[in-house]
Amino acid sequence: MSKDFIIAGIDIGSSNIRTIVAQQVKGEENLRVIGVNSVASVGIRRGVIIDVEDIAKIVGEAVEGAERMSGFPVKHAIFNIGGSEIEFANSKGVIAIGRADGEVSEDDINRVIGESQMIQLPANKEIVHVIARKYRLDDQDNIKDPLGMKGVRLEVDALVIESSSSQVKNISKAAYQAGIEIDDLVLEPLAAAKSILTKKQKELGVVLINIGGGTTSLAVYEEGELLHSTILPVGAGHVTNDIAIGLRTSVEVAERIKLEYGSALASDVDKNDGIDLAQIDSREEGVISRHHVAEIIEARLEEIFALVQKELKLIGKSGLLPSGAVLVGGGAKMTRIAELAKDVLGLPIQIGFPAGLGGILDKVDDPSFATVAGLVLWGQYQTEEKKDGFGLSKIKAFEVFSGSTEGTVEKIKGLFKKFLP
Repeated sequence: MSKDFIIAGIDIGSSNIRTIVAQQVKGEENLRVIGVNSVASVGIRRGVIIDVEDIAKIVGEAVEGAERMSGFPVKHAIFNIGGSEIEFANSKGVIAIGRADGEVSEDDINRVIGESQMIQLPANKEIVHVIARKYRLDDQDNIKDPLGMKGVRLEVDALVIESSSSQVKNISKAAYQAGIEIDDLVLEPLAAAKSILTKKQKELGVVLINIGGGTTSLAVYEEGELLHSTILPVGAGHVTNDIAIGLRTSVEVAERIKLEYGSALASDVDKNDGIDLAQIDSREEGVISRHHVAEIIEARLEEIFALVQKELKLIGKSGLLPSGAVLVGGGAKMTRIAELAKDVLGLPIQIGFPAGLGGILDKVDDPSFATVAGLVLWGQYQTEEKKDGFGLSKIKAFEVFSGSTEGTVEKIKGLFKKFLP
């Protein structure tokens, strides 16, 4: 099969950099995963790159392992973008219908979304996505897809997602140094939602909670549309740090304690249960209370879910999402975390696993692979639209219009020449 049908996704996370190489096989609906790799991150804090050379090296290692497994070289990929520097703004666009008969064309939709991007941006900001929430055609409101309808004036209510220019530049530099061309940049919670949430969940109302190493991101959907998204500057790595401080041990030992003995509900742990530190690390000594460890974990996770609840209250959706909350990310694998989330949020809770893929699923059937799985599915969607003859503009107008496709990615390519040797 042609290499044009190979899609790669690279998730630059605070704890790990994950790569998936997938193949679009003719006659198969699902992408076939043929290469997977995960390498511990260095040079990134709270989703923001702080050392480009370190990230470039780790990206190269993550890609190399996936290449060996798949047998295909990876020269271009779809990357995620996240971090606490991401900002969100509401915007509107208005245009006059271009055709004489008043029928809304694809070009009209692209133009009105383009108008919604005409907002004042600080010099240090870049538009990553412009998400069309709803359209208005003359007096008819709440239109999801105006294509083919007739009118005179078309408006769009959009959500503009911005990132710092330095983050975009640093991702581009790291990719360039690793020998990878960026096909697209996708906001982390939107990528995760692509692989996790069903159409029914999005229609009824759901919040995706992605608990990563340095951040926790949210994506709230209702009536099939993105209602709200944000990135909180706290994640599972803070739980590890709390354990290390509380037990006066190393971060590495604290991580093992969290994964092997931790629980999100202290009430479930016997107060007499002990953990022999020497069994975890020969350099450590003493026996610690497993119940105390659970108390530390529960306190930090309660804080995270309280912040999520605050966001839901801001948009009037606290306790009002019929499909509840879906937890993903490495932090979602914590024992009893679903029960704690249910208590704090007052919503049905489930742990999310990537769907819509085939191939070596045992390697990606994990909540921590939600984002990178979503990246390759994002790429599949684009590829299918191209094959249907629609092109990227229709993708972006109908689902999530990404400024990165026509704007930021082109700027990234320019950055290769402007900022790199």
